[in-house]
Amino acid sequence: MNCPFCDSKNSKVLDSRSSNEGRVIRRRRQCQTCKQRFTTKEFVEEVPLMVIKDDNRREVFDREKVRLGLLLACKKRPVSVESIEGLVDNIELKIRDRHVYEVKSTDIGKMVMSELRGIDEIAYIRFASVYHNFQDKTEFINALRDLDY
Repeated sequence: MNCPFCDSKNSKVLDSRSSNEGRVIRRRRQCQTCKQRFTTKEFVEEVPLMVIKDDNRREVFDREKVRLGLLLACKKRPVSVESIEGLVDNIELKIRDRHVYEVKSTDIGKMVMSELRGIDEIAYIRFASVYHNFQDKTEFINALRDLDY
């Protein structure tokens, strides 16, 4: 690390602290040449996660879209905002744990339904009806039957 004061390459780390849930490390350093102190920050550089839509368009993964879909499905249901936020976090972590740069929108939808099914069955059916684009009551009834296993 070059000193911002004298451009020397000799510096010593005096203190390191993690912040932003371990995603940033702040280091206090002292130049061994001029004795000035300075701070550096190290960030995890993430490649943006891309979503492949049904028509093969690609767009950047947007947590907010997932959250809004869940809020709509859970409207007037006994599902806390914390549960919804946790669900969005879980889905994003599962996607990132795959170590891929692209994910199909259908895979995201399946993950949401899988998680939502265990939280609230009515919200699950609401989300599934949009995800599967139910066209008539028969499709809706079949989805309800599937809940009974």
